[in-house]
Amino acid sequence: MDLERIESPGLAHYSYVLADPHARVMAVVDPRRDIEAYLHHAARRSLRIAHIFETHIHADYCSGARELAEATGAPLHVSKYDEGETFTVSFPHQDLADNSEVECGAIRLRALHTPGHTPEHLSFLVYDLARSRDEAMAMLSGDFVFVGSLGRPDLLGEEQKRSLAHKMYRSVREKLSGLHDGLEIYPAHGAGSMCGSGMSGRAESTLGFERITNPYLDPGLAESDFVERLLADVPPFPPYYRRMKKVNAAGPRRLRDRCSLPSLGAEQVEDMMARGGVVIDLRDQLAFGGGHIPGAFGIALANLLPVWSAWVVPYDTPIALVAEHEQDGLHGAVLLARVGLDNVAGVLEGGMNAWRDSGREIAELPQISAPQLARTLASGDGGLTVLDVRSDREFEAGHVEGALHQFGGTLEGHLDQLPDKEAPLVITCGGGYRATVIASVLERHGFRNLINLTGGMGAWNHAGLPVTAGRAPTKARAVT
Repeated sequence: MDLERIESPGLAHYSYVLADPHARVMAVVDPRRDIEAYLHHAARRSLRIAHIFETHIHADYCSGARELAEATGAPLHVSKYDEGETFTVSFPHQDLADNSEVECGAIRLRALHTPGHTPEHLSFLVYDLARSRDEAMAMLSGDFVFVGSLGRPDLLGEEQKRSLAHKMYRSVREKLSGLHDGLEIYPAHGAGSMCGSGMSGRAESTLGFERITNPYLDPGLAESDFVERLLADVPPFPPYYRRMKKVNAAGPRRLRDRCSLPSLGAEQVEDMMARGGVVIDLRDQLAFGGGHIPGAFGIALANLLPVWSAWVVPYDTPIALVAEHEQDGLHGAVLLARVGLDNVAGVLEGGMNAWRDSGREIAELPQISAPQLARTLASGDGGLTVLDVRSDREFEAGHVEGALHQFGGTLEGHLDQLPDKEAPLVITCGGGYRATVIASVLERHGFRNLINLTGGMGAWNHAGLPVTAGRAPTKARAVT
């Protein structure tokens, strides 16, 4: 038996391919939206996709399970425990109950109902029948057990999160009991995902190691303490999770195979924006800062594109892309589709050069180097406010003294804590990517004196400049 992980960087999502090369069959667990990776894998190894499995109705990315099933004719297996719940799978599938088994050549998958992250959640014990029919080799744990953590229980809102936290406790105590320490654990996410807190950077583990190191698997932890700890540790809640749950329950529409994107003239892009459409500029921090379409989102083509687009870009509105090359636009459209941002109308023909040549307005995002910022702050000139948009943990580990802090993903709900829209505001993150995203969001809200710290806190630290640890002030104030 072969077991391979397919990673979707940025979303920190792992799907899995399990193959029996002798029987020429394979199964796919938790496939992502763009299914070509699985089709190519099967074709390259002369395998038939015989089964598709979902651990649960996902919230952080758009599932490719329905489309993969339709493309291959393979049965799609999902949990039967969505019946009567807030979200129910409404497209053709086969229900799996607790302890249901499916064989794929010399591979057996046994479903375990492990509610807690969601009511319907399943984990899968994997048996390599060529080695043992009685002892599982691995667990595909979905969003149940992560390396160093567990899945967050609050996806269905305040009313259900405590109940789900109690169910998670019982899943840990009952479903893991009796499983051997050597069982390999393969979760659906790694570090960087918002589906749980404190995940390790490792992509896999063993149950024995998790029993020793995972704070939630401590056998001495009382249920009440477990619940309070789990609820206290949840990361910020991305609002798009609610939409993804609805989309994945209903079944995402088929993702059209795209060999090209329409080219849009400057006039078409301008007209689209006037009618409520948006522009995503896929160029890097310096290119965006040097000149961009006013009101464009500055979200560079990188692994973080889907997750940050999901945080800040409105859904169900036409999107025009600005890219250096046509292939960049195509790749960007695929990454956006992973979080359900499907409505890409096309790419600005000729890029920003064409926009400039048309004589249309151009906005800039001034950059400041770390040494320049340090000198300005030390001199007391400029009345600058430094806004750090990293996570709480990053900020508390070390930041510019006196900086205001607000996690970028939730900033739009806290604009009243920022200085006046005409006051100079220096935005920083770890390396400049997130700061560019948030600067573009603030520009759309009318902030007019924005400055980006080039290279972010990485550049600040590299220059050996002083940092302060601890929490931020609760209200904005100028650093003088």
